Amino acid sequence: MTPGPGVPADGSAFESGLDEVAGGGPARDRAVTEAEAGALERAAEAALRPRRLEDFVGQQVVRDQLSLVLDAAAARGRAPEHMLLSGPPGLGKTTLAMIIAAELSAPLRITSGPAVQHAGDLAAILSSLEEGEVLFIDEIHRLARPAEEMLYMAMEDFRVDVIVGKGVGATSIPLELPPFTAVGATTRAGLLPAPLRDRFGFTAHLDYYRPEELHVVVTRSAARLGVEVHDDAAAEIASRSRGTPRIANRLLRRVRDWAEVRGSGAVDLAAAHAALAVYEVDPAGLDRLDRAVLRALCERFGGGPVGLSTLAVAVGEETETVETMVEPFLVREGLISRTPRGRIATPATWAHLGIAAPQATLGDGQAAGRF
Repeated sequence: MTPGPGVPADGSAFESGLDEVAGGGPARDRAVTEAEAGALERAAEAALRPRRLEDFVGQQVVRDQLSLVLDAAAARGRAPEHMLLSGPPGLGKTTLAMIIAAELSAPLRITSGPAVQHAGDLAAILSSLEEGEVLFIDEIHRLARPAEEMLYMAMEDFRVDVIVGKGVGATSIPLELPPFTAVGATTRAGLLPAPLRDRFGFTAHLDYYRPEELHVVVTRSAARLGVEVHDDAAAEIASRSRGTPRIANRLLRRVRDWAEVRGSGAVDLAAAHAALAVYEVDPAGLDRLDRAVLRALCERFGGGPVGLSTLAVAVGEETETVETMVEPFLVREGLISRTPRGRIATPATWAHLGIAAPQATLGDGQAAGRF
């Protein structure tokens, strides 16, 4: 099925629109292992996105559920129920929103939570929707409360009340909306108010990818980029991608750069090793800041426990940077444990750094004799 009227074949207009509504200016420098994406990053991703559900790699359960929802709606000749996509950044929520519109052959309207700060902003978007159109709201958990309350009625009754005038002379004018499908994307589903969450008929959570799935992603992306990639190189890139397709594609582009400038032009295993060494991504997918945090924890604080702010100061970073960009992956990989007393190193931390762990540790993970 070809993309719908609102979905350009190359995805470029979609990406530029998303960056505009999200307030994205020039992209700041980003670590190659960061799962978030800036304006330039999204533009680079556009050419690599799958266009149909059958081409989407991984998330088999979500794909099966979504296929059933879309097929049932098509059989009834009606717009499908509203859908909520949640999960960590970089796993394909935006791509799935594009695919939903394409599978429905429907226009796609894009906005984001931070861009809708007033009810009037949302009313303007809703009043211009066409029948069957897909409204994609990225970072929906960041909608302003007045807009959120308006969205309740729009999703449930396909109606909004527009307030004309002010004070005692204000008048509420009901505005009927054509049937549409709202697709919300969020990295923090727990921040969604229950009334909003309950209005989504279909909710899907995207999980991290397995290395073999990322292997397929890297191979397909290389073909779209017109790059020759060896199978062992694709596997190496996939194994260092933190379970995230966005990171896998970013690493592939960096390895391609190395291969074209300093190598033979083909992405082979030697090129992958050399390029990833240049960008300081080790075999476990850890970057410079990850290792700095682990070394500070083990070498300066004896494995902990140590407070987050102290740990951030030790590596010269903001507390929020360590908490949101570094800790989630390290905790998921079992390299850091979070306790009420602070962060502590695990046996896997010492092994990864090649440092001998203290001979004896107390039950709470604190090095014997330190406190």
